[in-house]
Amino acid sequence: MGRKTILTAAITGNLMTPEISPHLPVTPKEIAVQTLDAAKAGASIAHLHVRDPETAKGSMCMDLYRELVERIREKNEDIILNLTTGEGGRFVPSDDDPRVAAPGSTLCPPEKRVAHVEELRPEICTLDFNTMWSGKASVINSPRNVGIMAERIYAAGVKPEVEIFDSGDLHMVKDFLARGVLKGPLMVQMVLGVRFGAVANPETMAYLAGQLPKDTEWAAFGIGRMAFPMLAQAFLLGGHVRIGMEDTAYIRKGEHCSSNAQLVEKAVSIIDSLGGSIATPEEARSILGINGEA
Repeated sequence: MGRKTILTAAITGNLMTPEISPHLPVTPKEIAVQTLDAAKAGASIAHLHVRDPETAKGSMCMDLYRELVERIREKNEDIILNLTTGEGGRFVPSDDDPRVAAPGSTLCPPEKRVAHVEELRPEICTLDFNTMWSGKASVINSPRNVGIMAERIYAAGVKPEVEIFDSGDLHMVKDFLARGVLKGPLMVQMVLGVRFGAVANPETMAYLAGQLPKDTEWAAFGIGRMAFPMLAQAFLLGGHVRIGMEDTAYIRKGEHCSSNAQLVEKAVSIIDSLGGSIATPEEARSILGINGEA
């Protein structure tokens, strides 16, 4: 616990809704403002999705990503940007013919899922290893497609943040590392508390952390009411942390958070109270082995 802790702010995601969280940022301007405020509050990494400004649903629009990145970089050149590649992996089977995609499906070729990363070249982007049920949709990340995405991410000079949602995902990560598809040392994010995924409790986090490849830099977070308990647990187990309106709508039981910055401020306070300290973006780059030139 003597080293610095990297804090990622997950600003908006794709599943949280304005109905659940009335202060959820939707437009590139709103997302950028909350990112900049989260950086001032102590976040060294911003994990970013974009949303359709008309529907508030997750989007893969290149223009929205470009506007968001430009708005952030106009005001802050220091915070590390982590763009999602999770969009484009959902398949909703039709009731009449499960082979046919129903409304809500976004499944698309892997090349499209990383196109914004190749053009905008953030320092980090996510790389999901989960195939699982999420609500009415099946999230599909086939080994073939993940491999194609990984190759293109590395070719763009971007570091993948490997996302695992259960123990089977970690087995696949180890296979990719052994075959050289992934390059060590890894950066791994554990997602806990998603329905039908890994349970958000100390035992599950400790098990996953204990199975990671050598020299892996890892973080973990919980969904909903487990967001802050899992943040504290990740720190105590020697990992990095994440908080944001992608993961929780509440600052405490029964009280909506007003912003991502408010969540980050509470996270910084928790880490401080446990004897830790938050890494600056420069320190986070050193810990993660990224050069900051993206």
